[in-house]
Amino acid sequence: MKRFTQWWRPAGVGAAKLATAAALATALMCGTASAAKNASIVIDAETGRIVEEHNADALNYPASLTKMMTLYLTFEALESGKFSLDQKIPISAHAASRAPSKLGLEPGDSITVREAILALVTKSANDVACALAEALSGGSETAFAEKMTLKAHKLGMSNTIFRNASGLPDPAQHTTARDLATLALSLYRDFPDEYRYFGTREFHFRGAVIPTHNHLMKAFEGMDGIKTGFTNASGFNLAASAVRDNRRLVAVVMGGESARSRDRHMAELLNAAFANRPDRLTPTMVASTSAAAASDEDDDEPGGTTVAGRAAKVVSALSPIRRAEAAPVAAAAAPRRAAGDTRRWAIQLGAFSKQAAAEKAIATAAAKVPHGRSKGAQILKPAKTDKEHAFRARLVNFGEKEARDACRLLRKKHLQCAVIPPSASVQLASATR
Repeated sequence: MKRFTQWWRPAGVGAAKLATAAALATALMCGTASAAKNASIVIDAETGRIVEEHNADALNYPASLTKMMTLYLTFEALESGKFSLDQKIPISAHAASRAPSKLGLEPGDSITVREAILALVTKSANDVACALAEALSGGSETAFAEKMTLKAHKLGMSNTIFRNASGLPDPAQHTTARDLATLALSLYRDFPDEYRYFGTREFHFRGAVIPTHNHLMKAFEGMDGIKTGFTNASGFNLAASAVRDNRRLVAVVMGGESARSRDRHMAELLNAAFANRPDRLTPTMVASTSAAAASDEDDDEPGGTTVAGRAAKVVSALSPIRRAEAAPVAAAAAPRRAAGDTRRWAIQLGAFSKQAAAEKAIATAAAKVPHGRSKGAQILKPAKTDKEHAFRARLVNFGEKEARDACRLLRKKHLQCAVIPPSASVQLASATR
């Protein structure tokens, strides 16, 4: 079912990985984590363009933003049929013992998968995160954390290691603002239906009304998710997504001194990014495969807790140069490249270092989606200022639902893609002429 060609291989790097993880954990404990305070990044979700970044690659603790990966794997389980929304998952003694924030479930109790998802996106319930982890990994949260880390590296989160499903303090658990933005964008891109859970403002559970910790959901125009987090070691963190004028921005702020100051900083970053939309988009940097009013409620602890390489400058799934070239190629001939109707939705298949690779990606995708050969194809050539010299491949002339369904089908066939709305299609086309 996977979306990307795997470039990171766990085999053969075990000792080096453990050594690197130990070194990074030691650096965090010895004070490097303080450098990650006030880290931030803002990315245009449809183009992958980085709008703003500050300390985006500095190591920090993820706190409850960890639960975004717990939910990513939960959504995968739903998509594969391993889980169903009405399925009940048990609460073990270990899960029930997790520190607040939590629902306060007792050992032997159970909760449906749907309730568990809502508990994570609103209450940030640590007991429920642990229960999901155990249900997905044969009863072991530790084994689930290993799966989380593997998935993180496959998504391009090369500076991230997870040690539990909740974000509760662990000195070896770390990430960066850039990696968390990659995760937030992956959730939006890979699970467009399930992503809507992150917009939940309150959760009704057994007679109680549980409001979301994300106070910007009510206070910031266009905000529709996604997750807050806090531990003493991490400060106040927030991953957020907002839409205005058909433009979606995804941003991460880490190391806030309070929930209020963190939210204020996030609002300032997003307002500035929405207000200063450029007439001409700067080129997306292609990743190398080598490499409001708020309370200060604690998300992850009561009263206060890698593989070497640099995170990509942009979400790698939108610009997979070497990985996409290595993807399997269908035997069908490449369809004719045409400008297409840029007033309609498109599917971007990646950014490639050679035009021939872009043509092959189009041929592969066109052969795998319904009526794909009848769709227009578009290759956006590199702009003069594009230092990476990337050719962007697209199938065009889709309606919105048709585009989303086709992209979902391609992902199930292990091909990466991103759905591009009409406004972004027009702007990117003009920017690369």
